[in-house]
Amino acid sequence: MRLFKFGGASIATPERALALLPILATENEPVVVVVSAMGKTTNALEVIVNTACGGNFTEAAELAAALQEQHLLYASTLLSEEIYVETAALLSGYFNELQRAVAAVDAARYDWSYDQVVCLGEVFSTIIISMLLRERHLPYLWIDARTFISTDNTYRDAVVDWNRSRQQVQAVAGRRLKQGKSVITQGFIGAAQDGSSVTLGREGSDYTAAILAAMLGLESVTIWKDVEGLQNADPKLFNNTVKIEAITYNEVIEMAFYGAQIIHPKTIKPLQNNNIPLYVKCFLDPSLPGTVIKAEADDAHYPPLIVLKENQVLLQVTTRDFSFITEDNLSALYAIFHERKIKINLIQNAAISFVACIDNRADKIRELTNVLAQNYKVLHNEGLQLLTIRHHTPQIVEELTTGKQVLLKQETRKTIQVIMKRRD
Repeated sequence: MRLFKFGGASIATPERALALLPILATENEPVVVVVSAMGKTTNALEVIVNTACGGNFTEAAELAAALQEQHLLYASTLLSEEIYVETAALLSGYFNELQRAVAAVDAARYDWSYDQVVCLGEVFSTIIISMLLRERHLPYLWIDARTFISTDNTYRDAVVDWNRSRQQVQAVAGRRLKQGKSVITQGFIGAAQDGSSVTLGREGSDYTAAILAAMLGLESVTIWKDVEGLQNADPKLFNNTVKIEAITYNEVIEMAFYGAQIIHPKTIKPLQNNNIPLYVKCFLDPSLPGTVIKAEADDAHYPPLIVLKENQVLLQVTTRDFSFITEDNLSALYAIFHERKIKINLIQNAAISFVACIDNRADKIRELTNVLAQNYKVLHNEGLQLLTIRHHTPQIVEELTTGKQVLLKQETRKTIQVIMKRRD
């Protein structure tokens, strides 16, 4: 049995949703299908949360109502009138949940508020797609992922309780599969022990797919995208990208660690641990071979693998008394970052200073700076780019850094990282 994951782009329009039917109709065994929120729904829900956090609850409720109407219009276009009426009735309960979540938004509990609102995008989309499948005589059972993905209460980046979740996944989804029934559920979401909704981090739908495949012992995972396969760089940022036919788990973990967006950083490990291959294929043309991610591949033919992270901040932390940055200082500094769940994208330390490159999240940086400033002098530089190249060549490094002000460079045999800034 296999798992198919469809991202928001694959169901962005009713026409695209219909294109998924031939892919699913060819399966002879039960399938697990994981679906993301439609199109830009997650972004729209984030706007709703932020509007409510600003105290504009009436406007936030109106935005939520508009989003509901968009989903109903989508469903009415996609489905027959009879099935649409039933779908609208199913959606109405979750639309009410959205309005209650908006009314309960608390700016002092932003991450919690975010998850209660944003989680519903996946619920809306999977209800609509499951009804489409039923109408086309494809018997997929809809399951709310919050009934079997259990986590802690780290809102917006929840940690999965693997033992509890495995039991629930096997009891809920595994039982259906053994009965010969396919399953459709949501990516990205789960539930904390108190029943509150949680999210697994942006792009967490891929992670959900890997979790379910590992817990159910599935044959493979296929992530369906609007690209021909895994590229050596983001084609939206770079020209003349190259498709990779096969690549190892380890190499993709490296790319994910450095910020590549095509595969979620946490996705690969459950697949690698269970030797489950991951295919990246194009839903626009399923006949294309795509890319396979597996245990072994010939790395001699890798092109340079390029990751560019925008909106970076470079922090320089210096001891006030000019004492050395030794193990005790480093331990304290790491703990400060860890406690605030701030990932360091690049690190370097000298005699009396510690330099860290991090994503520019104003709320986290403000708190971090305030804590560091109690014992250290803190300087920061904003508006930076972090360029990472695996399997780099002198030519590609020169090409991608020409015209930029290079602030810091780190290089190993396989990887080079450059923090740079556009020249004024």
